[in-house]
Amino acid sequence: MRTRARLALVAAAILVAVFPARHDARAQSLTYSAGQNVSPAFEGWEQNADGSFNFLFGYMNRNWEEELDVPVGPDNNVEPGGPDQGQPTHFLPRRNRFIFKVRVPKDWGTREVIWTLTTQGKTEKAYATLRLDSMVDDVVKASETGALGAGTSSPEVRANTPPVVRLEGDRRRTAKVGEAVPLVAWVTDDGVPKQRSIGLDQTTAAVRREEAEGRRVANPMMVPPRQATVGKRVGLHLSWFVYRGAGNVAFEPPQIKVWEDTRTGAYSPWAPLFTVPPPPKDGKWMARAIFDEPGTYVLRARADDGALTTDEDVTVVVSR
Repeated sequence: MRTRARLALVAAAILVAVFPARHDARAQSLTYSAGQNVSPAFEGWEQNADGSFNFLFGYMNRNWEEELDVPVGPDNNVEPGGPDQGQPTHFLPRRNRFIFKVRVPKDWGTREVIWTLTTQGKTEKAYATLRLDSMVDDVVKASETGALGAGTSSPEVRANTPPVVRLEGDRRRTAKVGEAVPLVAWVTDDGVPKQRSIGLDQTTAAVRREEAEGRRVANPMMVPPRQATVGKRVGLHLSWFVYRGAGNVAFEPPQIKVWEDTRTGAYSPWAPLFTVPPPPKDGKWMARAIFDEPGTYVLRARADDGALTTDEDVTVVVSR
């Protein structure tokens, strides 16, 4: 009886030890539409021509739908030199890379710049230092955002330069709730990287793989991508999005997403089957923004050639 009891206790202990581990693993693999926090990220550093450095930051919003707002202050600060160092206060879903930079002098040495962010009751920090293994260049940026395969490079890619953006109108404007604010941007680019049409080929290849493995494919769009890293469709485009401001802003026409929405059918360069629309022949992008609440907003225009980006901001003070 004692042996049986002991065996029962051991079995119970194993179940208690193993089941929570399996439960936690399943919980960690879940995705969420809302309710999760945002984690700040240090993306790396780059050196400027005058010897100074830029620390590059991004973030990961663990939600697929919920967009969070955290004003500059105790819950959203960058130090030293802050709390406001140009960081976002409006957080789009999922992964957003290379969103803002903090410039430090050439004699910065081993000191840190720390971005502290508290969301959903959880505080996380991103620590930026000049560690050699954190140095980035344009090829690294293109690779990290999915424009290049891992370890891929070429003379053409290395010669790529970011798009040039010129905004039309004042950088600080006023508007009324419900009023459509015109947004005009002129964009030029070097045409690198060249746009390639791979959506259909990728889908056809995926269908053939599924059928070769004995699975019938009723809807090709439902075939999940088989890719170890994020992949991005290249091609020049410009998108407006809310960088700061807590109210809802509707953009007309709908803008290509600047965050890594990898779901099939999403209007996103990271989505399977997405094709970058042809740019305006005259290089003039036109849109409108409509605000539903008063407040001060920073709208960001991001020109993206698929590998490198250029950002320009407009501040809009909205009243009733």
